[in-house]
Amino acid sequence: MNAGELLERSLAYALGSVAEVGPGSLERVTPCAEWDLGELLGHLHDSLDTLHEGLTGGRIGPFPRQPGVADPACAFRTRACAVLGAWAAGPGEQVVVGELPLDLRVMAAAGSVEIAVHGWDVAQACGRPRPIPASLAGELLPVARCVVAEEDRGVRFAEALAVPACAGPDARLLAFLGRCDSLPE
Repeated sequence: MNAGELLERSLAYALGSVAEVGPGSLERVTPCAEWDLGELLGHLHDSLDTLHEGLTGGRIGPFPRQPGVADPACAFRTRACAVLGAWAAGPGEQVVVGELPLDLRVMAAAGSVEIAVHGWDVAQACGRPRPIPASLAGELLPVARCVVAEEDRGVRFAEALAVPACAGPDARLLAFLGRCDSLPE
């Protein structure tokens, strides 16, 4: 798996979902029970800020959440382009997270899961479901299995859901992260 390609494909998918965000839609319900669409876009922007910080500075430290922006969809698109540019510029091989070194490819792969799955969340919230492409989901699922620990369940991620044996990679990825195809009422 090429981490740069995975990051690029995840960003392309999420950008397609964010293109569906229309005026007045920021209060819509999302599959992330804690967040409305505006808050989800803010979280995505923060995630891209973190990736950009790692790619351009080689270090990710604790930082306060960025203040809200007038157009979070536009802010996401702008930051996504900056992340792609930083990756294309040839980042180093390692990033320091807190005080611990992390392979940059691991950071990019974990970020790819975050971006693609929240891109799916955005599409769901906009009422225009877009399946994560099977090839992308198939590459993201093993990454998700490596980065989501049992201790994360109920805190950062919901409990995994059961899927039929015939489910495709996108359904398996989403179910592993506690998502189903319907929004909460």
